[in-house]
Amino acid sequence: PLISRNYKGDIAMSEIDYFMPLLMQREEEGALAPLLSHGRVHFLWIKHSNLYLVATTLKNANASLVYSFLYKTVEVFSEYFKELEEESIRDNFVIVYELLDELMDFGFPQTTDSKILQEYITQQGNKLETGRSRVPPTVTNAVSWRSEGIKYKKNEVFIDVIESVNLLVNANGSVLLSEIVGTIKLKVFLSGMPELRLGLNDRVLFELTGRSKNKSVELEDVKFHQCVRLSRFDNDRTISFIPPDGDFELMSYRLSTQVKPLIWIESVIEKFSHSRVEIMVKAKGQFKKQSVANGVEIAVPVPSDADSPRFKTSVGSAKYVPEKNVVIWSIKSFPGGKEYLMRAHFGLPSVEKEEVEGRPPIGVKFEIPYFTVSGIQVRYMKIIEKSGYQALPWVRYITQSGGKAACSLGQQ
Repeated sequence: PLISRNYKGDIAMSEIDYFMPLLMQREEEGALAPLLSHGRVHFLWIKHSNLYLVATTLKNANASLVYSFLYKTVEVFSEYFKELEEESIRDNFVIVYELLDELMDFGFPQTTDSKILQEYITQQGNKLETGRSRVPPTVTNAVSWRSEGIKYKKNEVFIDVIESVNLLVNANGSVLLSEIVGTIKLKVFLSGMPELRLGLNDRVLFELTGRSKNKSVELEDVKFHQCVRLSRFDNDRTISFIPPDGDFELMSYRLSTQVKPLIWIESVIEKFSHSRVEIMVKAKGQFKKQSVANGVEIAVPVPSDADSPRFKTSVGSAKYVPEKNVVIWSIKSFPGGKEYLMRAHFGLPSVEKEEVEGRPPIGVKFEIPYFTVSGIQVRYMKIIEKSGYQALPWVRYITQSGGKAACSLGQQ
């Protein structure tokens, strides 16, 4: 163990010695799970970089709470040390222990907002003044995520609606998996303690108010930042909150909507008597001509024993990444309705491999600004504050591909 903290004292610190052997044993058996047990002790763990973060408990704890805390711990440490890995922990033992003491108290999560923690736990310990109270009033406020007395000359709110499209298409062109995962991120520069209200074209809200459901979307698996008043949302679907200062993620959602691939891929692979292989990939933009996909990357799997690559593209550039056994076709700008081709030629060893290699899917990554697949819209942003200022929100919509198999199609 690199570092440990026993919050309740009901589990011996030596219990962690059973974790790694148990993990390796389950991994060999092919029965690895995110929760492992040894006797009466349960290990709930996640892996980040070269580190395992493990929580131990004797009772039937709320597993989702434990995992949320572990991921939040990773987020806080990453904010402090930029990269969370073994070396950054070894270089910052004192800060890590201070953070662990503030993140949790007697087994209950306490202050997990990195911006608030940075107000009184600095990376230079000598900055702390012993004559003053270490903990700022913000920590004990009802609004523990925002400091008091914030002032700006110009009050502004910026909103980013970012949607990731996860698609899996088989060789016949049928969509096997289709979902949209969205986030709404805010950048807030507002004075005082303003209350904000965000209105979306939420289908449930439209049903409650008797509006037409034609241009509404049905949000699933909605997750909010702690600043949102959940009781208001449960009662009348109003998203009301006092925001943190600066950047934060207000909410995330999922839609299991059936969508067509925004960039359609067709591929033809030909092998010639085990001496060479030729790959032809065609990409077509199936979105509005007014929109443009930026940073398009099409990852085409190739045989692991391929060599001597040659490429020809109608647009963009292609490069061979041997450590991943893929060809990356990069297109800086891909307008809707356009169609492009890439041809790749590889040499193959004359000896046929004994094992039959599988054919992994073609992966596509891209980003389309000012475009959302789901049709979600920010209808209004109301800002309520005693001084009566009015802030002007600026909304940007972005669609991204998501997952390792954003879109795939392969055929012989």
